Formats: sequence, structure tokens, C-alpha cells
Amino acid sequence: MYSDPIFFGANLYGISIAVGILACFIVLFSYCKVKKFNEQFVDFTFYNGIVAIGVGFLTAQLLHTFYIYLATGHFNFPTGFSFLGGLLGGVISFIVGYLIFRKKLKQSIFDLTPVASCCILIAHAFGRIGCFFAGCCHGKETDSFLGVKFPDLPNPVHPTQLYEAAFLFALFIIFSILYLKKNDKYIICHYLISYGVFRFFIEFLRDDNKGKFIGNITPSQTWSIVMVVIGIALYFVIHYMYKNVIKKRNTQESVQLATETEIAETNEN
Repeated sequence: MYSDPIFFGANLYGISIAVGILACFIVLFSYCKVKKFNEQFVDFTFYNGIVAIGVGFLTAQLLHTFYIYLATGHFNFPTGFSFLGGLLGGVISFIVGYLIFRKKLKQSIFDLTPVASCCILIAHAFGRIGCFFAGCCHGKETDSFLGVKFPDLPNPVHPTQLYEAAFLFALFIIFSILYLKKNDKYIICHYLISYGVFRFFIEFLRDDNKGKFIGNITPSQTWSIVMVVIGIALYFVIHYMYKNVIKKRNTQESVQLATETEIAETNEN
């Protein structure tokens, strides 16, 4: 809709993406500072995150191209972006980077998952606003007062981009409060489950045909189911991990206290 360049060759879609990425890193540094993350770990997260974003953009294009191939039988690269494809590629890239350098880092990737979830939410929300400006990812035709008339469409349609953006901003606020005020360790689980469920049902309103995977289930709905399953599984993984971390930490503190007590008694004697 607003795809013409308006600022140094950039259009509102590109500007929205840029604002989303900037907001993502502002959240990263702000939340890590509040939680007193190790500076080396924060620097690693920043640079590894930049690489992950680059990989994510590539896989977003590749998966979207594959979707279009399923729907039309024609291969044409690039044709657009798939958020879920970008998320998949970006997450895998980040995890690989972490595994390579994990022995040099002083914090676990599980400490980062709540922050990362908030970062993804804020970036994704601005990205969906960009989709609205571009006129892509819109919904089906509607007579509702919520309908929006895009220049290249004959009738008003559901602005599913704005529905999703509002949902993502709401999740960002809720999860930020849960993490910063309640120190909730399961934010990544809440994110995967809540967004997976939302995306599954919002697909019934969307009007961008990307083929089918299983029966009448769209590719995005398939990935949504996968997200929910992973979110549930991660809950048990994180619970087990933190339970053992706390147990190990308490053991180390007990040993340290016993050692200090023994040294003190020796000095007194």
C-alpha cells in the first residue's frame, strides 16, 4: 500500500522492519542490564543475534518461496517472507553459535530465553505493521467495520496484520511484566504456546494462499502445532534444568560454607 520510497530510498515496510530490529536490541540490552547479565554473554548475544537475523531473513525467503511453489507449482525466488521460516532459521543459527562458544560463556542459553522471547515479540509486532503498509498478509473480504480497503483489492478485507500486531504488542507487555517483576523462567513456553494457538486460528481469516501440508491445514498452521508441542516440551526441560541448577548451587554454597567454617575454626585453634 505504501511501498514507494519515502526516506532515502526506504518505504514504510522497510522502515517498520528497521524499527522492529532496533526495538529488539533496545529490549535486549535493557532487560539484560536489569537482570545483571554477564557483559561477555550480552556481547556474544548481540553479535550472534545479528548473524541469526541475517540467516533468518534468508530462510524466511526460502520457506516462503517453497510455500508459493506448493500453491502454484512455480518456483520464483525471492517472492516474500515467512515469519515462521525466519524464526526457524534464526533460532537454529543462534543455537549453533551458542554451542560453538558455550564453553567460553558464563551463562546458560536458558537464562536468555525470556529476554529473547520479548525481543522476538517486539520485532515481530513492528514487522506486522510493515506488512499492513505493504498490503501483504491481509485477510479475507469482509463487511465488518474493521475492514480495510487496500488500493489493489476490489473490496475491504480483514486487516489481519493489525490484529496480529495488537496481539504481539499485548504479549510483549504481559511477558515483560512476568519476567521483570515475577522473574518467570517459562516465558519461552508461554510465547510458543500462545502465539502458536493464535497463529493457527488467525489463518482462517487470512487470504494468502500458500498451499496445504496435511488435508486442509496450511503450512503456517502446521508450524503452529509444532510450536505448541515444543512449548509444552520445553516447560519440562526448563523445569528440570533449573531444578538441577538450584540443587547444584545449594550444594556448592553448603560446601563453601563448610569450608569457611572449618578454616575459621582452624584459625581460632
